[in-house]
Amino acid sequence: MPKISLAGKSYEVLETLNNVTLADSFVKNKIGSGHGEAKLYVGNEGDRVNTFFDDLRRTFFFLLDDFKKYMMDAREEYLNPQQEYVRKESMPQLFESLQSRIGTCAGRILRFSMTRVSVNPPRVYLKSDSPYYDLVRAVGLPNISYLSFMKIKDAKNKIFYYCRIFVDYKSDILAYDSLFARKEEARIQASALSDKKKAALSEARQGQGEYRRKLLDDVGCCPFTLVNDERLLIASHIKPWAKSTDSEKTDPKNGFALTPTYDRLFDQGYITFQADGKVKVSPWISPMNQKRLHIYDGMDLPKLHSQLDGKREQYLQYHRTYVYKG
Repeated sequence: MPKISLAGKSYEVLETLNNVTLADSFVKNKIGSGHGEAKLYVGNEGDRVNTFFDDLRRTFFFLLDDFKKYMMDAREEYLNPQQEYVRKESMPQLFESLQSRIGTCAGRILRFSMTRVSVNPPRVYLKSDSPYYDLVRAVGLPNISYLSFMKIKDAKNKIFYYCRIFVDYKSDILAYDSLFARKEEARIQASALSDKKKAALSEARQGQGEYRRKLLDDVGCCPFTLVNDERLLIASHIKPWAKSTDSEKTDPKNGFALTPTYDRLFDQGYITFQADGKVKVSPWISPMNQKRLHIYDGMDLPKLHSQLDGKREQYLQYHRTYVYKG
């Protein structure tokens, strides 16, 4: 079973329940009308929810560091909100207030309990009266925030539920284009760059144009599948386009050619690569799905070794730090 280290303690990962949507009805930063509700929809009966939450007497916990990272990831939307929040003009001030509130939390591990809400099947709802659960409602942003649960076991065979809040500007829930990316696009188009250079930068955003051609010439194939048919490969940036300088945006060393499944895993931070060419798999991919995907932590990809060099490793350092969901 995969292992994870949390607050200096090692746990065995038993299962994960990912991408539980923080709906507008649940969060306090609302887009629509209504007063909201404190219960959290986690899925339907029969969707393995009952098996996952088989004993709600177990301890649930958040990590303080995860809340801090979430606020940094969500900072862009708080300070320059793109969604039409009911109190949109107050979002920057709210960001500072929530930062202060998080700073008052005591300890690295924030423990709480949850109970099941009595509603008609098949929908399953959970709730809690913990201030940490209320904090999730306070910091959550509709459409782009979600909660993931990890069922873990310590060395004494005691089982816990580790909970973590994420923000994803590329969420499938909403075709959300981050302000930063749009600002970058606007900056490029308004710059004194030549039309050819502007086109190259914009095409690179979609993994097309000169960036794609040079990348495919450099790597040749997907290191997982060895597929070399260009029609089946995605030119994936290592350091995201929106976070890259103009030279990095079109640098073929800032990318891999991956088949769609592995592109998705890499782009969403569920896998990354170590300097030694080994695959690092996020613990947020359940053990069962790791088997289905034929990936595992420490997996060696012989073809990857020939694709790695000092320049690509510099980009991978960014990916491991800021993109990978460790």
